[in-house]
Amino acid sequence: SSGRSSGGTRRRRAAPRRRASTVDLGGDDIDDILEGLFGSRFGAVGGAEQEAEIEIPIEAAYRGGKRRIQLSNGRSLEVTIPRGVRNGQRIRLAGQGGEGFGGGPAGDLYLIVRIAPHPHWRLEGRDLYADLPLAPWEAALGTTVAVSVPDGDAKVLVPPGTSSGQRIRVPGRGLPRRSGAPGDLIAEVRIVVPSTLTDEERRLFEQLSRVSHFDPRRES
Repeated sequence: SSGRSSGGTRRRRAAPRRRASTVDLGGDDIDDILEGLFGSRFGAVGGAEQEAEIEIPIEAAYRGGKRRIQLSNGRSLEVTIPRGVRNGQRIRLAGQGGEGFGGGPAGDLYLIVRIAPHPHWRLEGRDLYADLPLAPWEAALGTTVAVSVPDGDAKVLVPPGTSSGQRIRVPGRGLPRRSGAPGDLIAEVRIVVPSTLTDEERRLFEQLSRVSHFDPRRES
């Protein structure tokens, strides 16, 4: 009969094999799952990667060098700021992130650089913008003036007949970079008149007003 072999012994019917349960992860890998559970990204065996923002003065972005920073969790670290670091750039500190599990290596810490506002300079990319105050005669006659920048002074050649609001570009005096050309200095002209005049200055200005036919309202 079915259930017995030709040798007279009963054949045991094999129990049906149960299929292993499967979970559809929707294409996510294990790092993405851990990130969703714990709010940080984990390496295969290491600790969590962490991020923190640091604010540095524009002079530090120009020169680079070592700085001691205080993180929000109370940790104090000495960090090497790369020369020419840009606003929003990330600096990776290997092994300074979250602790590893089961004796594994610690994760990495990423510092997001924010360059602090400055009363005299502003950065757009690698170009440095600075005001250039000029006396009326300097703008009219032309001159060469020194403009302070974070790494010293830059000579700006003002052509004759320069008006307020004009921009004068000085190549190579913007934010440096580790390789390649630095940004430029953009000097924005502001013509400033004296708030008070000496008797001689007043006489000369009055003489100029009599002999000059220049009308800025008609010329503009």
